[in-house]
Amino acid sequence: MSDQQEFPEDPSDYAETDHIEHHSTGKGLALPGQNLPDKVYIIPIHNRPFFPAQVLPVIVNEEPWAETLDLVSKSDHHSLALFYMDTPQEDPRHFDTGALPEYGTLVKVHHASRENGKLQFVAQGLTRVRIKTWLKHHRPPYLVEVEYPHQPTEPTDEVKAYGMALINAIKELLPLNPLYSEELKNYLNRFSPNDPSPLTDFAAALTSATGGELQEVLDCVPMLKRMEKVLPMLRKEVEVARLQKEISAEVNRKIGEHQREFFLKEQLKVIQQELGLTKDDRSADIEQFEQRLEGKVLPPQAQKRVEEEMNKLSILETGSPEYAVTRNYLDWATSVPWGVYGEDKLDLKHARKVLDKHHAGLDDIKDRILEFLAVGAYKGEISGSIVLLVGPPGVGKTSVGKSIAESLGRPFYRFSLGGMRDEAEIKGHRRTYIGAQPGKLVQALKDVEVMNPVIMLDEIDKMGQSYQGDPASALLETLDPEQNVEFLDHYLDLRLDLSKVLFVCTANTLDSIPGPLLDRMEVIRLSGYITEEKIAIAKRHLWPKQLEKAGVSKGSLSISDSALKALIDGYAREAGVRHLEKELGKLVRKAVVKLIDEPKAVIKIGPKDLEASLGHPVFRNEQVLSGTGVITGLAWTSMGGATLPIEATRIHTLNRGFKLTGQLGDVMKESAEIAYSYVSSNLKSFGGDPKFFDEAFVHLHVPEGATPKDGPSAGVTMASALLSLARNQAPKKGIAMTGELTLTGHVLPIGGVREKVIAARRQKIFELILPEPNRGSFEELPDYLKEGITVHFAKRFADVAKILF
Repeated sequence: MSDQQEFPEDPSDYAETDHIEHHSTGKGLALPGQNLPDKVYIIPIHNRPFFPAQVLPVIVNEEPWAETLDLVSKSDHHSLALFYMDTPQEDPRHFDTGALPEYGTLVKVHHASRENGKLQFVAQGLTRVRIKTWLKHHRPPYLVEVEYPHQPTEPTDEVKAYGMALINAIKELLPLNPLYSEELKNYLNRFSPNDPSPLTDFAAALTSATGGELQEVLDCVPMLKRMEKVLPMLRKEVEVARLQKEISAEVNRKIGEHQREFFLKEQLKVIQQELGLTKDDRSADIEQFEQRLEGKVLPPQAQKRVEEEMNKLSILETGSPEYAVTRNYLDWATSVPWGVYGEDKLDLKHARKVLDKHHAGLDDIKDRILEFLAVGAYKGEISGSIVLLVGPPGVGKTSVGKSIAESLGRPFYRFSLGGMRDEAEIKGHRRTYIGAQPGKLVQALKDVEVMNPVIMLDEIDKMGQSYQGDPASALLETLDPEQNVEFLDHYLDLRLDLSKVLFVCTANTLDSIPGPLLDRMEVIRLSGYITEEKIAIAKRHLWPKQLEKAGVSKGSLSISDSALKALIDGYAREAGVRHLEKELGKLVRKAVVKLIDEPKAVIKIGPKDLEASLGHPVFRNEQVLSGTGVITGLAWTSMGGATLPIEATRIHTLNRGFKLTGQLGDVMKESAEIAYSYVSSNLKSFGGDPKFFDEAFVHLHVPEGATPKDGPSAGVTMASALLSLARNQAPKKGIAMTGELTLTGHVLPIGGVREKVIAARRQKIFELILPEPNRGSFEELPDYLKEGITVHFAKRFADVAKILF
């Protein structure tokens, strides 16, 4: 077979299927001027079926189809049949004749050529063809005897209508899919609705349906049925093409918008730079940092360091990682308010007014703050100081800090140390780490914009420790007036003067604060409030705050003083006022429910209304226990003061013994042992039977066994209970005591006098025994706490025994 076969090249041979004439017999179709052949060679194709209406190039393997095409070229009609096969045969030489579909297409072959082991020719579809018998099927070339389907000559009206619908659908499809070129449009114009067979086949060929679906169309000879199959396929194709067009249009629009924006921004940048209106990012950054430093006084070391970093920034590329690190450093270094100090209001009358406005009671605290301000006023400036406010929760430690800042007219910054485990929170990270930041103190100075704010370190007793360091030790430099003149932050690596900062720290207890840290702070104790103070606080602050929170007017809802007192005694006896505020909030919420039903109602809350809203009182008026072997002691807890009854009884006289119960800590157990030993050895001098403890098994109990109790101040109380038991004589009623006892009978001083006095007043006990060394602490208490209270000061236990018996 030559490289280029001599096939007919007359253009009139192409696409003239609309001029097909019929046999004189009327059984088959005739080509222009010739009969359709009865015997043809076949070639299977695999992509998709070939339709009679198509003129397309076909590519097949040279081996084994070269001989077939050679024989076709030598035939008179130059025709062969193309049959669609879903899956290619592994070896075309062993051909499965049953794998071929019923119908294929007779095509006329034009322009055959050979290249790189492939054969290519243009196939012009002529008509459907069906295999009648196989003449040669063992190996290619395959020869078959064929027949052609008979079709009616005149189309019906229904077929014409379908033909018009197909033409319209194809015309819709063409503008949506640019792959169909002008030739296709011209090709379409040559189809006639009166000759619908090639039109239907052409429409099917346009779709992207699967090979199997298209073969179904090829197998469908009846005209109407075939059109019914093809029209939905074509409509689906139109919808898919329309959707694709919409999606690509949307994508193009978005891309176009972004490009336009980008071009405009770039043009704007260039124009602004040409006019000198803006600078590039680097110049803008440097200018911003220089502006920030205007009016600030940097120490020489800091000035030198900042200038070095500025020079480095000016030569670095903006895209380099080092640029970002340097820029971030300068951002922080220039944000510190170097040498900027706020002016203090050193007006004591104003300070007193602010403190009175925000706090009821706490007179000793207010006096201490005013003394501190007075020293500043006398000197002309307030140098930094470190104050530690210690007291139970809810007594107003944080708000005292705010009031100090307000009375001084200084900015206030608060951060909580509760749970802090990383010393970098205080002193900053080294600059080399990713995400490094300065410590909280530098951040505070940046926020307040002056070097002398009031900084509150809340919950200083709740700091943690971990492998990341010990923040309590990191605070030593911060809170030491000798060292904090040159506080060094690890990130800035510059010396900062914190000596003008007023640090206010808060804690609930001193036990967990390390000694060296505690040593650097001035401790001011806030003990709890007595009932009268709580009533004043509730009336002046808490009740109006709750009304405002709920949006209720004072006229619609009010609470009487007696109801407040009953609320405090029955529901909120803690040292602070936070729980009291919650209970008042509950009362307001219950009242609001009623006000929604009756908007014009006026609600007045009295003592009798409390139980309906808050349930039964949590605290009952405790019966102060009395009798032989029962003594009321006074204890200090982190929540304030409390009364602590202690009971002693003799179980039997079979043998000597001593038993302790009541969840007592080690220190309290030791106090009990000392009290037992002291009373046993000195019983005769106190008027008891010296043999009492030799024969008695004694049990000492501290009620409320569920609550852990510990501390050294119960020794005197325990000894008194044991002495009362040994003398078989009840002690004097209405008296409470506290003090630590030694083995030789001395009474040692204790702490928390104020809290203990408040606890006694709350229980309506007005006679107390305190250690003689605590006389000064009692004298310092405010008059309203001492009023009506009789206090006996004891040096030795003998003084206590005289008063009790």
